[in-house]
Amino acid sequence: MLTENDLTTLKNRGITLEQLNDQLERFRTGFPYLRLEGSATVGHGITAVNDSLTAEAVARWDKYLADGGSVCKFVPASGAASRMFKALFAFVNGPEEKAEPGSPVDILLAHLAELPFKAELDATLRAATGHDSDALLSQGRQKEIINAIIGKDGMNYGGLPKGLLTFHRYPDGSTRTPLEEQLMEGAQTAAANGVVNTHFTVSTEHDPLFRQKLSEVLPAIEKRTGLKFNVSTSQQRPSTDTVAATPEGEPFRDDNGNIVFRPGGHGALIANLSDIDAAVVFIKNIDNVVPDTHRADTIKYKKIIAGILILAHDSIERYLHILRQGKPTAKDLDEMYRFATNTLCIKHPSYASLSDEAKAKWLEAKFDRPLRVCGMVRNEGEPGGGPYLAYNPDGTASPQILESSQIDMANAANVAMMQNATHFNPVDLVCYIRDIAGTPYDLTKYVDPATGFISSKSLGGRDLRALELPGLWNGAMSDWNTIFVEVPVSTFNPVKTVNDLLRPMHKA
Repeated sequence: MLTENDLTTLKNRGITLEQLNDQLERFRTGFPYLRLEGSATVGHGITAVNDSLTAEAVARWDKYLADGGSVCKFVPASGAASRMFKALFAFVNGPEEKAEPGSPVDILLAHLAELPFKAELDATLRAATGHDSDALLSQGRQKEIINAIIGKDGMNYGGLPKGLLTFHRYPDGSTRTPLEEQLMEGAQTAAANGVVNTHFTVSTEHDPLFRQKLSEVLPAIEKRTGLKFNVSTSQQRPSTDTVAATPEGEPFRDDNGNIVFRPGGHGALIANLSDIDAAVVFIKNIDNVVPDTHRADTIKYKKIIAGILILAHDSIERYLHILRQGKPTAKDLDEMYRFATNTLCIKHPSYASLSDEAKAKWLEAKFDRPLRVCGMVRNEGEPGGGPYLAYNPDGTASPQILESSQIDMANAANVAMMQNATHFNPVDLVCYIRDIAGTPYDLTKYVDPATGFISSKSLGGRDLRALELPGLWNGAMSDWNTIFVEVPVSTFNPVKTVNDLLRPMHKA
């Protein structure tokens, strides 16, 4: 039973009663597994890049930019970096005064000199103890060093967003954050008319910190690149939060009797993406950046996937004009279906039996959708989520990016498909989010609501169930046209733990 206070809370958050009831119903019914046609591999849903395609795609992207094409970088950068420092928090809060040999903390302490934020750490420690990290390490004062990195009374890296941490140190002693590296990458791949448009999604509490950092670094970046940067930020909307539920499926309430809501995951950012004022949008996580010296492959393959996007959009635009003139020939329809099957990898089980009129109607509906090209790297770990060809509600099969939770592991055929999977989730996406008339698509209408998932959490020692919305490049883009392109692993360098900063690709 909902109270008047509950109804007021819903109204203030912009959540309708129907949305609340739909979410609670999901806790009761769960989410269905997707039916798979097969894992996407090179030649079966994933395009391999050769010299000819590279030349054509890069030339097309360069022309798009030279013609003043509309483009923006979209960088999800919400949330604190606390998970980066999970091992450090465990050590500081644990009973041991010395890190276990071979542990992440032990490895970090052994490589303090290689940390990009070593100078900042030493300054923090000197102010607090009168000693730098080397001196404290020789005295066995490990916890003081680690606490200075993550603690609120130190550098507070455990409470800051990843985008504002020092990731790279250059030979001249300068350092850069992911925020700065994303801007530099944008200057090399997405500048049109001398302007680089970049949008960061940040949490409300961190927005002032981002704006302060931008005011500090943008003038120097603009001077160095000779470009103008338009940088904007947005926050995940309260209306995209999801209700927490008890194990019995009822609304979870806090000690004051208020319904508890939780962030709906990065899939909630589809609404933010829909608001971007650009035709082409690059999407890349904040932590997947490298220094200037290691960025050549990233620049090359960003241009390739962007060029493939524009080439595909050129064809789609031409086909839609023919279809809307109402006079496609049988030859036209055959060419369009080959494009749909060979380039967009859409399979219609009974296309051949359709009338020409029905074929034209189906093709128009499929072409008139947002378009994305996803850079996929080889999976060098355990098989799981990644690119698959999956069946849609209308009976067609198309490329989809799945999480392992969406796959029924009790099905032997699915297990075999996962074992044969070769590629990982996308490291780069580039999207075309306007129709051929230049009107922005409402991206929220292309989400498959049946592709979220439920996880178990706790609050105040009480168990709760949390509902996560369809992921940004998973179910939130389910009804898009999708092209998978193989890119090298050198373009994939995320920082999931602080020790990842010790890897060669993060050293300038």
